[in-house]
Amino acid sequence: MRSITVDDLLRARRESLELEILNESAELERSITSPTVSSPGLILAGYHERFPRGRIQVLGETEIRWLGTLDAARQHSTIDSFLALGMPAVVVTKGLTVPGALAHGAARFRVPLLRSRLKTGDFYRRLQPYLEECLAPMTTVHGSLADVYGVGLLFVGRSGIGKSECVLDLIERGHRLVADDAVIITRRGTEILLGRGHELQRHHMEIRGIGIIDVTALFGIRAIRQQKRVEVIVNLVEWQKDAAYDRTGLETDSVDILGVALPRVTVPLNAGKNITVICEVVAMNHLLKYSGVHSARLFNDRLKDAMRGVREYLQEDYE
Repeated sequence: MRSITVDDLLRARRESLELEILNESAELERSITSPTVSSPGLILAGYHERFPRGRIQVLGETEIRWLGTLDAARQHSTIDSFLALGMPAVVVTKGLTVPGALAHGAARFRVPLLRSRLKTGDFYRRLQPYLEECLAPMTTVHGSLADVYGVGLLFVGRSGIGKSECVLDLIERGHRLVADDAVIITRRGTEILLGRGHELQRHHMEIRGIGIIDVTALFGIRAIRQQKRVEVIVNLVEWQKDAAYDRTGLETDSVDILGVALPRVTVPLNAGKNITVICEVVAMNHLLKYSGVHSARLFNDRLKDAMRGVREYLQEDYE
């Protein structure tokens, strides 16, 4: 499970979230493990059964006003039982005055107590995308990622089979490089995978026999993208005479990455094959399928319709 600390959050988003720390002695190394931001709601009323640990807790005007309706003793007990549950941090929005019981309780439990001048809704909208990016499930895949006609093609295969050379040819034909060799993939939501390269790599490629090349310097800014949705896996394999390869496109293959099933196309390599054009066709065929046109199935349906009369004739042949 990925996580960031409260200190990481303050370093990265203190100004944009307009945050100030109200208790300097707090444990800023507490981990934030959930991209969801919560308001205590029923937790303040004493219902602790489904408390979401690992989330930042936000107190807006409603919660602060409700705490103000409690007498001193109940306010202290309510806040203490809330802070004792353990959370990364508590944020008071709209620049509201923090109740003394909350300030004393946060100091005693060493829970980071922050205040933002933003309205509660604006605070959520600014914080949520940052947490989703930082805490999204992530993996690294050995391969090359290119944007071909707007489709993210992830090229995989054994080391030295020609993934980088294939992508280099695609770049020369006007397509764009996203990452080479090591592709960092993160999941957004339930089914979107975004791929990017390591920030130190900066769109460099290793071409055997030449060495490291800078794609941006050679081909210009038009030849690169910072990130791209991964949509199709192109598996490059060596041609084997006795191996069976899909020749109709009716059978579908898929591979699971971070719980998302992606279509996989296996392309055998042999001398004279124009792999670059084939990859462009893979991208265009994916766009057709996305628009509802499955060429292989339509062709198969036409063949079945054409053969219907023959089947009926054979069924009535009793000789």
